[in-house]
Amino acid sequence: MRSVGTVLALVVLATVVATFARRWRIPAPSLLVVAGLAVALLPGTPQIEINPQIIGLVVLPPLLYASAEDMPWRELRAVWKPVGILAIGLVLASAAAVAAVAALVTPLSWQMAFVLGAVLASTDPVAVTALGRRLALPPKVQVLVQAESLFNDATSLVLVRVAAGIAVASTAANWGAAGGRFLVLAGGGTVIGAAVAGVIMLIRRRTEDPVLETVIALVTPYASYLLAEAAHTSGVTSCVVAGVILGGRGDRLTNARIRLQLHAVYGTVVFLLESVVFSLIGLALPGEVRALAGDRAWPLYALAVAATLITVRLLWIAPLSAVVQRRGGFHRMNWRVPMVLTWAGTRGVMPLAAALSIPELARNGTPLTDRPLVLVLTTSVVVVTLVGQGFTLAPVVRASGIALEPAHTEREETEARSHLAHAGLARLEELAELEAVPDIVLDRLRRGLNARLEDARDRLAESDGTAAATDSADLVYRRLRRDLIAVETSELQNLYDTHRISDTTRRRLQRSLDLEETRLADG
Repeated sequence: MRSVGTVLALVVLATVVATFARRWRIPAPSLLVVAGLAVALLPGTPQIEINPQIIGLVVLPPLLYASAEDMPWRELRAVWKPVGILAIGLVLASAAAVAAVAALVTPLSWQMAFVLGAVLASTDPVAVTALGRRLALPPKVQVLVQAESLFNDATSLVLVRVAAGIAVASTAANWGAAGGRFLVLAGGGTVIGAAVAGVIMLIRRRTEDPVLETVIALVTPYASYLLAEAAHTSGVTSCVVAGVILGGRGDRLTNARIRLQLHAVYGTVVFLLESVVFSLIGLALPGEVRALAGDRAWPLYALAVAATLITVRLLWIAPLSAVVQRRGGFHRMNWRVPMVLTWAGTRGVMPLAAALSIPELARNGTPLTDRPLVLVLTTSVVVVTLVGQGFTLAPVVRASGIALEPAHTEREETEARSHLAHAGLARLEELAELEAVPDIVLDRLRRGLNARLEDARDRLAESDGTAAATDSADLVYRRLRRDLIAVETSELQNLYDTHRISDTTRRRLQRSLDLEETRLADG
């Protein structure tokens, strides 16, 4: 009962904090961490201990899946090479640098310093997605940061398992076995995730029950994660691959009503899980510090590790960005892009879950005395990045000048609406030539589309009303309007496929069409 009450209290706290975060226009994850830390420091607050199984089995799968589902295929194909370099090379460089600094400035043994480096080597997809949700980054930059955080976890998890094995057994590293383990984890997780996505697509194409569709969507991340873990491969990779595949085909698997329902349900689930887990990060830190038994230099250790991660990331990304920009035809290096990419590399739930998975005992039965310090440093670095980088990421993006201006987004959406209206009018003229539709219905549809076209041209907020019709004409109108919506949906996909609009605009307009189609069905 106590744990249930704690979760309910966290949900209430998270709801209040998220409300203020939206009102103050600051990142909710950063404010949630601060709120959790403030509550933990209040007198009488019970000590919070995070169960690693709860984080790994309950929280991570849906959050990873939701982040992967938002990944646009087109932009992902354009950045897969730099993503691969960052997901492997930068993770190895970060782990090595953190291990060296930790072994030098902290009392950790070299084995546990290696564990700390492996734990903190990868950026966190949950934190990155949550922080970047409100930033108007260019599509390729947003996808690069998000994709890196999704795909670098396999490398980091392999390093964690290798490092933990070294610490537990007190033996030297077997890098050949580590490379084979990486292939098994990443490759096996990819295969299982793709297989799960294939099965889910077959099921969802044959399902029109909204309740069943919702259940399938909620079960999918857990199925991909658990099947991969049962096969001793990477559940994280499997979940991410399934989300990317299904996210790229979601609009073709269901109708408008189900898409809207899934969007609402998943939005609620993601909000609750993100809120609870980010609050827990702040709540857990004071208890972990008390378990250190008097080592008061841990804040300096944490700052040194955080600075190392930021420095290595900048030194790795700057030359990579220079090469990419040169190949893209830019004559001068733009320092703003690597700076934003560096500052967006926050840590979050994944490093915490990895640190909690470290065994408490060595193979000979003796306690791993350095484990509490690793937990404290991991949580501290997560807090530092979420608070320090999280609160300042938006100003850094604004100062860089690479953010898309609101006028650019509005212009792109307006032009897309104009194209959709033209496509609908063209289809309407084809129907008029058949002379199989009442003139009153054609006039009503034509007025509606012309009003949309005029609105797109003049950016008006209101459009003219349409004339009333008889019951039979209204039925024909709804049927034909749904047909026109299908044409507009096809045109919208064509605009996206031909690189004329961004994925953000496509999703926004698709939701608008889904809402209208749902209203027509209800009418």
